[in-house]
Amino acid sequence: MNQKQLKELIKKGESQELDFKRTPENIGKDICGFANTNDGIILVGVSDKGDVIGTTDKKEEAVANTAYSLDKPVYPEIEKVKVDDKLVLIVKVKKSSELHTYKGYGYRRVGSTNKPMALEELVKKAQELGIVKFDSEVCNGATLEDIDKKKLNWFLSEAKHKRGLEIPENTSVKEALMRLNLSRDGKITNAAILLFGKNPQNFFLQCEVKCIRFKGTDVTGRMIDMKIISDNILDQLKKAEDFIFEHIPLAAWIEDMKLQRQEKWQYPPKVIREALANAIAHRDYTSVSKVQIRMFDDRIEFWNPGLLPEEITTVDLRKKHKSIPRNPLIARHFFWVKYCEEVGTGTNRMIKRCIGWGIPEPDFEQITGDFVLTVARSKLTDELLERLNDRQKNLLEYLKEHNKITKQEYMKLTGISKTHAFRDINNLVENNIIKMEGSGRSVHYILKESVPNGPKKDRKRTEGK
Repeated sequence: MNQKQLKELIKKGESQELDFKRTPENIGKDICGFANTNDGIILVGVSDKGDVIGTTDKKEEAVANTAYSLDKPVYPEIEKVKVDDKLVLIVKVKKSSELHTYKGYGYRRVGSTNKPMALEELVKKAQELGIVKFDSEVCNGATLEDIDKKKLNWFLSEAKHKRGLEIPENTSVKEALMRLNLSRDGKITNAAILLFGKNPQNFFLQCEVKCIRFKGTDVTGRMIDMKIISDNILDQLKKAEDFIFEHIPLAAWIEDMKLQRQEKWQYPPKVIREALANAIAHRDYTSVSKVQIRMFDDRIEFWNPGLLPEEITTVDLRKKHKSIPRNPLIARHFFWVKYCEEVGTGTNRMIKRCIGWGIPEPDFEQITGDFVLTVARSKLTDELLERLNDRQKNLLEYLKEHNKITKQEYMKLTGISKTHAFRDINNLVENNIIKMEGSGRSVHYILKESVPNGPKKDRKRTEGK
């Protein structure tokens, strides 16, 4: 940074990313605050009002020593620039992936100040960074009497059958919890109570799933049904799953030359199971919010308290990504009974299954502290497909096989004029059935979602639940 750039920086004044210090005294709070919150720059030798006072070369060592004195050392980049013959130290601090404290206090950057973090904030920050895991902490007040032995035995049997877990069903509760890493020094963990507790809500009131079926496509619609599910989290998943299947249609039809009727749920059952497992296993159990399942005429929303880990974005969920479970003990036990996988491929499988089912890819969002996964029904309803002409229907079948088509290719395949081709294609675009990609001569069209395979006109169709 040169003198001109430094002057421009000083003009901006103190902010979330910039702090002024006359001397390095108490600079540890600033370094700690930036390391815990966001990248920041500290200018040593500048007053709070932005006047350049200057400092000495010796102060560089004082800054470095202070940064090193944090409970977990920070190594800022220190640059020296002179403004009107007065030396300014430019101390650049990167946001850290660790939790830092200075003289026994954790600090976070709030605007142009550094605020000491309350104990609850420190614990939550440690959990977010994976330093402390909620599910592995000891559950205060819990004893072996709070564990449902029948549920534990069911788990041991199911895990042996599904994944080959080698813990006999007749193993004592104490030994089973120890071998499952669900106890610490003989004390029961939060995960043990959530998974196998007789009454987990006695310890964690927020440990519930709220299921709502709305009429229409908005939360302002009338509630057709609502259920709050308590119990242990293994049973919560099953009961929430039952609620969903009570409220989605099952299409059934008879095909020629087949004795049994064919059936298909509106949404892929394995996607519903995976979405529920993710919401329950990866939620933030320190939040007072519940897991919510919101069902509408055209979609299901799975609301999970807690955001994604900082290393992962919603875009990452659509490609290969590493697995960073918020509650690794819970995720591990869901894995044992095949409620979920551990390898960071769950969202990829959901995308693939939705496409194969003929519905849009699931949507991933982060909204007001919650992670929201949405599974929507196909926009290509039978009613919409019936309004298409034969050329357009053939075009959709062509795209299923060849993935894309140009307007010229469509004209050649159908033998129609440019005007008719434009009209056919534009109609499909307006109805959100296909979309245009590319520009200029590379323009082509692809399906916006898979064309569903289902009952055809010559099949007998029934609807049920």
